[in-house]
Amino acid sequence: MILPATDTLPCTAGIGLRATHYREVLESLPRLGWVEVHNENFFGGGAPLNTLLKVREHYPVSLHGVGMGLASSAPLDSAHLSALQRLCAVVQPAAVSEHLCWNTASGMVINDLLPFPYTHQALSHVANRVDQVQEKLGRQLLVENLSSYLSFAHSEMTEGEFLAELTSRSGCGILFDVENLYVNVRNLGVDAMAFIKAMPAEAVKEYHLAGYSIREGCLVDTHDHPVYPEVWQLYEQVLSHLGARPTLIEWDADIPELTVLMGEAAKAQQRMEHIHGYAE
Repeated sequence: MILPATDTLPCTAGIGLRATHYREVLESLPRLGWVEVHNENFFGGGAPLNTLLKVREHYPVSLHGVGMGLASSAPLDSAHLSALQRLCAVVQPAAVSEHLCWNTASGMVINDLLPFPYTHQALSHVANRVDQVQEKLGRQLLVENLSSYLSFAHSEMTEGEFLAELTSRSGCGILFDVENLYVNVRNLGVDAMAFIKAMPAEAVKEYHLAGYSIREGCLVDTHDHPVYPEVWQLYEQVLSHLGARPTLIEWDADIPELTVLMGEAAKAQQRMEHIHGYAE
C-alpha cells in the first residue's frame, strides 16, 4: 500500500532552502510553513545531512529530486534510488517529488531536465518506473510538470492529459509547477486553462512558483527572479479551480536575502487566504 505524500506538509507557503541560508534559518528560526531541498545534495551524508536534520527538528521538509530521469529509457539507477530510500528513512520527509523528464542516453547522464513525446507507449513506460520508485520508497511520489522549449509533433496527448492518466495508473501525485506552465504557454502556445482543467484536483498535492529569465525572446526557467505578475495571475486561476495546496517559492540562482524569499512566500499565502479564506 502506497502511503500518502503529504500527511504532515501544511497547506501554507514555504521556501526552497539552499546552503546560503542554512545558518540564518537555524539561528533565527523564522516563521516558515515548510522547506524544500534538493535530495541529491544530501546523498553523501556528512555535514549537509546533519544540517538538514537540524532543520527537520523545526520545519516539515519536502525532498525534491532532479536526477532520477523518470522518462529515461535506461533502467532506473538503483544506487540513486537506494540513496533516496535511505535519505527518506532518516529525514522522514513530508513529501518526495521528481520531474517528468529524461536525463540519460547511451550510458551518459545529462545535467538537464529534457522533454519527451507524450505517447501511450511513453505513458506505460513512465507509469512502470513510477511504480518501481513508489514500491522502493513505500510512499507516494509527486511528479512535476516540465518547462519545455520544444514540443513533439507525434505526441498523442497533452502534458496535462499525460499527467492525469499517469496518476490514475500509478497512484502518484502531482507537483503542479505554475511557473513551468506559464513558460510553456509563452514559448509553446500551451493552453493554460486546458492544462488546469486536465488536472485531477485530488491528485495535486503541491504547487511551485518561481521567476524566469528572458533570452532572445524565449522564457527560460532559471529560478533567479521574483515571481512575475503574470505568474501570480495564473496561480490565482489555479487556486480558483483546484484549491489551496502547499506552495513553494523556488529560487536557485542569484539567491537573495532570506527576507526576500519570505516576502514572496507571504504573497502566496495571502492569495491562498484571499481566494479560499484559508489560514494555517
